[in-house]
Amino acid sequence: MAKLSILLCIAIAFMLSFTLKEVVAHTGTATFYTPPYVPSACNGYQHDGVVIAAASDAIWDDGAACGRKYKVKCTGATNQSPHPCRGKKYVVVKVVDYCPSGCESTIDLSQEAFASIADPDAGKIKISFHQV
Repeated sequence: MAKLSILLCIAIAFMLSFTLKEVVAHTGTATFYTPPYVPSACNGYQHDGVVIAAASDAIWDDGAACGRKYKVKCTGATNQSPHPCRGKKYVVVKVVDYCPSGCESTIDLSQEAFASIADPDAGKIKISFHQV
C-alpha cells in the first residue's frame, strides 16, 4: 500500500510539472501605432486583426517574436497623465511587426489594443507583460 501511495504521488507530481507554468512578469513601457497595420514585418500584407503589437529590440529576438502573444497590463503613467489606466485590466496581443531602433517603448500596441487598457491621450504608459 505504501508503494502505491508513493507511486501515485510521483505520478501526480510528474503531471503537475507539465501543467503548471511559472509566469514571470516583466516591466516596460507601451506606446501605440495607428492603421494601416499592413504590411507588417512578420506577415507582409496578411491582415492579422487589430489586437496586435510591434516588438522593440527588447523582445524582437531577431524575428522569433513573430506570432508570440503577450498579456499586457497598464500599471501607471510615464508622463503628466495622472491616471492613464482604464478599461480592461489587461489585453492579450499578438506580435506581428517590428518597432525599429529608436522605438519609444518596449512594445508598440495597436491603437485599439492600447485604448482597451489606457487613455490614448496618455501616449505612453508603464506596463507589466508576459508571454502567454
